[in-house]
Amino acid sequence: MKYLLVLGDGMADYKVDELGGLTPLEAAKKPNIDGLSRKGELGLVKTVPDGMKPASDVANLSVMGYDPKIFYSGRSPLEAVSIGINMKDTDLAVRCNLVTLSQEEDAYEDKVMKDYSAGEISSEEAGELIDYIDEKLGNNILKFYSGVSYRHCLIWDNGTVGLGCTPPHDILERKITEYMPKNNIVSELQKKSYELLKDHPVNRERIKKGLNPANSIWLWGEGKKPMLENFNEKFKLKGSVISAVDLIKGIGICAGLNSVDVEGATGTVHTNFDGKAMAIIEEFRRGQDFIYAHFEAPDECGHQMDIENKVRSIELIDQKVVGPVLDYLKNTEEDFSVMVLPDHPTPLRLRTHTSDPVPFLIYRSGKDCGNGYVYNEENGAKTGIFVSEGHKLIEKFLEV
Repeated sequence: MKYLLVLGDGMADYKVDELGGLTPLEAAKKPNIDGLSRKGELGLVKTVPDGMKPASDVANLSVMGYDPKIFYSGRSPLEAVSIGINMKDTDLAVRCNLVTLSQEEDAYEDKVMKDYSAGEISSEEAGELIDYIDEKLGNNILKFYSGVSYRHCLIWDNGTVGLGCTPPHDILERKITEYMPKNNIVSELQKKSYELLKDHPVNRERIKKGLNPANSIWLWGEGKKPMLENFNEKFKLKGSVISAVDLIKGIGICAGLNSVDVEGATGTVHTNFDGKAMAIIEEFRRGQDFIYAHFEAPDECGHQMDIENKVRSIELIDQKVVGPVLDYLKNTEEDFSVMVLPDHPTPLRLRTHTSDPVPFLIYRSGKDCGNGYVYNEENGAKTGIFVSEGHKLIEKFLEV
């Protein structure tokens, strides 16, 4: 049996007036996913436990089968693992975004969060800026590491949690005054970074090209070294994770899954969907039983309130990934199962994550559950099937 889990990050949503009162999942043309849904099992799952924030780390841990209440240790340590940082037990990892702040105000605290991704800055440009920040602000206690695009990492020797930080994607177009880190060291690092980056040659060139400058770092998502049970030992399956996002790669690596890098995978609607589909097929060909294929684009579009591309990203996942991989699986002699779901909703009108239950579908080759429903939020609720503890959904999928 082969198992494919397709995770459309932030894919679930609320009704959108501009889409004629439909959600992006309802508006998107997704014949492959809907075909699976009509013959499979459709329902809702609560991926975010009560009392926890609806963050991607919490929700993806849940979907992968790890109870966040037991295994959650912070977002940034998972990303650090993906980057290849060998954390000590005493280290604190902190996510370091390159962001765009408004430039008109004199005081740093009066600036507005214009762009949490600095215009989806390239990894090459970002690497130069993070190296410069590390040269100027790093020391034997604080060390900055470059990651992918706008996503980077600070390792703080003997740092402590509780820095009072806010994710930058939650405060777009807001003045940062009340969202400044409560920890003085962290807030000073951000202020100093603005003075260092605002006139950096990389940013001068970006401004000339009409691109958003990466004129500040923004620190958040701190945590200690993670410890997860081995997925392969837990479920007796050889597995791989395919994602452009360090967080998801880190969860996979900590779980003992093989992490596959795909050239041109960006985590946006412009990612290499074809390359990801081929990577899934190649992993199955080389004997892997389970693939966790993660797609960040719907979430990014939700944060940016990009209605057209949120719909388009769902359509591209269906057309360029689910379709070709299904064709491959159908031509093998093995039975297979496919599960499709988001980790959490990222509603366009809110531009941030929510804890609402999300729709899931499970399809098993050779079986027809006959529900007849296409895949969306409303139909997921109609079936009456509800998984109240998200980390148990994987057991249902894998028939453990």
